[in-house]
Amino acid sequence: MRFLPTVAAITAGLSLAACQTVDNTPGNRTFGNSSGTPTTYVDPGSMGPVRGVGIESQDIIGMTDQMMRDMLTEPRLASAATPPNVIIDSEYFQNDSSSRLNKNVITDRLRVSLNRAASGRMQFVGRHYADMVAKERELKRKGVTDKGTVPGAKAQKGGDYRLGGRINSLDARDPKSGIVQRYNQIVFEMVDLESAEIVWSGMYEFAKAAQDDIIYR
Repeated sequence: MRFLPTVAAITAGLSLAACQTVDNTPGNRTFGNSSGTPTTYVDPGSMGPVRGVGIESQDIIGMTDQMMRDMLTEPRLASAATPPNVIIDSEYFQNDSSSRLNKNVITDRLRVSLNRAASGRMQFVGRHYADMVAKERELKRKGVTDKGTVPGAKAQKGGDYRLGGRINSLDARDPKSGIVQRYNQIVFEMVDLESAEIVWSGMYEFAKAAQDDIIYR
C-alpha cells in the first residue's frame, strides 16, 4: 500500500531545508556556493587589479602631489609678505573628458595636501562652507548662542586667488583588436579674483591603452 505525503510532512521538509546554514568558508562550503574574491587592501598610489584607461587613484595622487610642489614654488602664492587667501574647490574645475569622475576627489586632496605643506604661507578659504558659517554667524549676532572663543569678524574672508581648471581627454579605438587608448590632460590654474590674471598654471597628462575599458563610478 502506498502512502501519499501529507501537507504537514511536506511543510516540515521544506522548513528543515530552509533552516540549514550555508557555510561559505573556503574548503568547507555546504552547497558549493562561490564565496567570490576576498577583500584585499590595495595601495592607492599603485595600480590595482582593476584598471582601465581613465583617471584612477594613482593618477590622482601623482597629479595632486606634483601640483602641490609646483604651487609652493610660485612666489605670489607661497612667498608673499602677507599670506594670500586661496580657494581650492571643484566649483570652477570642469570635467570635459569622456571619463566619469568625481572632481572633488582631485580638488579635496590638493587642498588638504597644500594646506598641510604650506605651513601658514597661504590661508585657505572654505568657500564650500560659506552657508554653514553664515548660519552660525547669524545665531551669534541674534544672541541665540554666545560669541564663542574666536574673535568676531566683520565678514567672511574673501579670496585672493581661486583654483580653476579643466579635465580633457582624447580617445581612440582599434576596431580590429578592440584596444582602447585615452590621452588624459588635466589643467590646473590659480586665478587672481580681482584682475582675472592667471598667476600660476600646471598641467598633468598621461595616456593609457587597454583591451577592454572598465566602468568608472
